[in-house]
Order: sequence, then C-alpha cells, then structure tokens
Amino acid sequence: VQLQASGGGLVQTGGSLRLSCVASRRTFWNNGMGWFRQAPGKEREFVAAISWRGGNTYYADAVKGRFTISRDNAKNAVYLQMNSLKPEDTAVYLCAAARSAIAGSLPEGYNYWGQGTQVTVSS
Repeated sequence: VQLQASGGGLVQTGGSLRLSCVASRRTFWNNGMGWFRQAPGKEREFVAAISWRGGNTYYADAVKGRFTISRDNAKNAVYLQMNSLKPEDTAVYLCAAARSAIAGSLPEGYNYWGQGTQVTVSS
C-alpha cells in the first residue's frame, strides 16, 4: 500500500497551496489521517490530523487558522489546504495513516507514511 503526496511547490509569502495524498487502494477509509512536515536539520513536526469520517480535525498551533485538512474516502484521498503561507512553513510535507480511527499528533501513532512533497515559501 502506498500513500502518494503531491501539490507542493514554490510560492511567495501569503500565497496558497493545496496538498493531496492518495492511497493506492481503499485501505485507510476507516483510519485517521495526518500531515506532518520536516525541515532540514529539524525533527518531524505534526501539522494536522483528521478522524476517519472527517468529523474531527486537529491542528498544530503554528498552522491553526491558516491550514485546513479534509478527506474524501470515496477517492481514498486526504487534502491539506494551506493559506497565508509563511517562510517558516517551508518543509517536506508527509501524509500518514494512523493506527486507529482517531489520528493524533505523535508520529508513533501512524504506521504508513507517504514519500513527501516539498513546499518552499519565499520571502
């Protein structure tokens, strides 16, 4: 099973990007899903998570009010809409499938990871 992330790119401060993560098959419809990011020289950082039906969402304080996570189980996909981007948002963004229906902020709670997509925000 693979998680394929896409949608990254280069954007100016204040711009927007929409990341997508698609599962290779219908496996994670009943799992929570999350987005993490990792900048060079830094540890992996939680960004956002969503429960299996999409009824519950969680965000890191650094992105709250700017990013929105959503999912479409019919398409085996999870999305991250990123608005008002800042240079400190620059990182590789990775999607992950949680071990249970509720996704949290700890990487240990996830057992499938995508390969990541690069987001670069210029000042």
